[in-house]
Amino acid sequence: MTEKSNVQAVHDTLLTEFRRDERYILMGEDVGVRGGVFRVSDGFIEEFGKHRIIDTPVAEMQFADFSAPAFEQIVDEAARIRYRSNGAYGVPIVIRMPWGGGIRGALYHSQSVEAFYAHVPGLKVVVPSTPRDITGMLRAALRDPDPVIFLEHKATYRAVRGDAPDDPDFTIPLGPADVKREGTDITVFAYGLMLHHSLKAAEALAAEGISVDVVDVRSLRPLDAATILREARKTGKCLIVYEDNRLFGAGAEIAALIAEEAFDSLDAPVMRLGGPEVPAMPYNKPQEDWFMPDPEKIATKMRELAAY
Repeated sequence: MTEKSNVQAVHDTLLTEFRRDERYILMGEDVGVRGGVFRVSDGFIEEFGKHRIIDTPVAEMQFADFSAPAFEQIVDEAARIRYRSNGAYGVPIVIRMPWGGGIRGALYHSQSVEAFYAHVPGLKVVVPSTPRDITGMLRAALRDPDPVIFLEHKATYRAVRGDAPDDPDFTIPLGPADVKREGTDITVFAYGLMLHHSLKAAEALAAEGISVDVVDVRSLRPLDAATILREARKTGKCLIVYEDNRLFGAGAEIAALIAEEAFDSLDAPVMRLGGPEVPAMPYNKPQEDWFMPDPEKIATKMRELAAY
């Protein structure tokens, strides 16, 4: 195990995989000479050459917001080729999308796009949030025969550190959720930056005698219904936290699943905490802070749920 930041886990995993399999190519805006806007591919063009590390406007989305022009190719083509070919062909592509707020990126650098793509059968959509999960899930995504949307929360790139396995064949299957904190009073489901905020809020509530179960969803398609329902039934009180607009967000699907399949085990309404219904995240810090769920807001919602 080696301690790494999230962005270092992305870099190192890509590096070992590119050394392992010469068929891999990396395409994207500034990924070559510059090494990527977040320095994820720093040094790649020197080692692997311009025929494998290709500067283009697409493929590696510099920000998830920029995926809109490629939506037709991702959704109408990549996601459906296996279905259209009766299983004969896949599209082994990983589309890395730095996403989310908290860095004062404003309108075109802060969007949450996960619900758009998780709606589409044929795509896998994953959101790992720790160096260990990034390492295992990125390697699994690269080796997957079908298209994977790999979401990397920008605000966690250097803020989050943790151990990552050095084993070059370490993988984590795409799909299973992970219980990051065991609790008995309420269960919180989160992913991305909101996972870390939820864990911090859970620590605050522990000091108040409230035991919080925190589940890292980490895969939106496929969605781990079995783990979600097990943890929901364990406490009977569920909160889903996500920074996307609350209405029609990925959390709504999780809430619907719990309401349909675990209703008899619930002791309170399923609650959601998400972003407000405004078209985009503001630039200035006070308004960005107003938009984003944070540990204090999450803790307040946890207390409300625990009081039922």
